[in-house]
Order: sequence, then C-alpha cells, then structure tokens
Amino acid sequence: MEAKLTIDATGLLCPLPVLKLAKAMRGMAVDEIACLRATDPAAVIDVPHFCAEQGHELVATEELAEETQYFVQKRPKSP
Repeated sequence: MEAKLTIDATGLLCPLPVLKLAKAMRGMAVDEIACLRATDPAAVIDVPHFCAEQGHELVATEELAEETQYFVQKRPKSP
C-alpha cells in the first residue's frame, strides 16, 4: 500500500505512537494515507480507537517480523 507519509514509532510505548500519528495527520490533506510503524503491543487497540474517535479510516494493517504497520487514511472532520 502506498502511503504519503511514514511515521516511525518503533520502540515507543503507549501513548506515543498514536500521539505521533495524530500530530503527523494534522498536516496531511483529506484522503492521504499515513503509515505508522509500531512495535508497541497496545497499538493494536490504540490505533483503531484513535481512528474511530477522530473519524479517520484504518485501511490496512500489516504484521511484519519486528513491527506492525498501520495504514490510516485521513477523513474530513464531521460537522
């Protein structure tokens, strides 16, 4: 999957991966995709929760040997 931006949060623990993702997404355009690379086991819960709360879409998750990659598409703010 092609991402506009990759955020390396490997080695960071909750809540830092999601905080880095949130900060990066503020500067992105609607419909662009960010890839969050994380090793924190809590990210499997935190990233979908962040997407649900902020209205973004978790479009894919890829589990690799050393990390998990989360592909999040920025969505417009709900009124």
